[in-house]
Amino acid sequence: MTEQNTAHITAQTTLIPAINGWKIYLQDQGNSPHTLKAFIGDVELLASYLPPDRTLGSVTTSDLNNFLEWMLTERGVPCSPKTLARRITSIKAFFRWLHGGAVIFVDPAEKVVQKSVRSPLPEVLTPDEVEAVITVAERFAHAAKPDTRHIALLTLLLATGIKKSECLTLSPNHIQWDAPNGPLLFVRYAAPKNRYKERKIELPADWEEIYRRYAAQHNLGEKLFPWSQRRLEYLLEDLSNEAGLEKHLSFSMCRWTCALTDMQSGMDSDKIRQKLGVSKVQWRELSQKLMRLAEPAAP
Repeated sequence: MTEQNTAHITAQTTLIPAINGWKIYLQDQGNSPHTLKAFIGDVELLASYLPPDRTLGSVTTSDLNNFLEWMLTERGVPCSPKTLARRITSIKAFFRWLHGGAVIFVDPAEKVVQKSVRSPLPEVLTPDEVEAVITVAERFAHAAKPDTRHIALLTLLLATGIKKSECLTLSPNHIQWDAPNGPLLFVRYAAPKNRYKERKIELPADWEEIYRRYAAQHNLGEKLFPWSQRRLEYLLEDLSNEAGLEKHLSFSMCRWTCALTDMQSGMDSDKIRQKLGVSKVQWRELSQKLMRLAEPAAP
């Protein structure tokens, strides 16, 4: 497979023609346009750094390490740890492909040290903060001019962990109230490629009463939340401000808080994964973050 893609490339070939061949190979492997653009851009940057007549067989590990050092300290363009890690991955993949196709006999990127990136932990609400924002939401719902949107949105997000994009497409008919074991929320996708994300999520029994108050106040029609994305974000911001939180309450924070609460309650990890609608590959990183979030704070 690799040799077929490198048949016209030799150790005397310069980088740009080889990069074009690698691009065809990556396309044949079904990589996404985003991945393709990132990987090709990374090795093209390497090609712009090295002399234009530098051949594949003459590139050394020192050349690659010097390039990485130049990119970090001399190029004058910020390079985040995440970008650096990706560029090292791109370079290693490119030269591994050349080595696998017998274009070069020594892989100069093999000994380049991969920089791992430990992405920051997401923010979550503490139990006291959850109680505080729910109290504020209930106060809005029972005010002289009641607004039930806050409590309906907040409690749904904290109970289900759905994403913002999923919330925006929900319809009242996505809820099954008469399910044998309690009400269910069905998360659906129109695009066939996203069908694997479709799922049903158990709703708390007390959410039905919240929903009835909410539905009685608002003409829902085809959308469960018939407002713009920004309007819904403002509703969450209202709760942050009124509760006096220093954190910026968001859809993402509610999603992570839901997942952490489920983990701490003893829910099976695969059930949490399915509830969030993520693949097993995505779950590896997500579960590691959840375990770190669940660790007791140092005294």
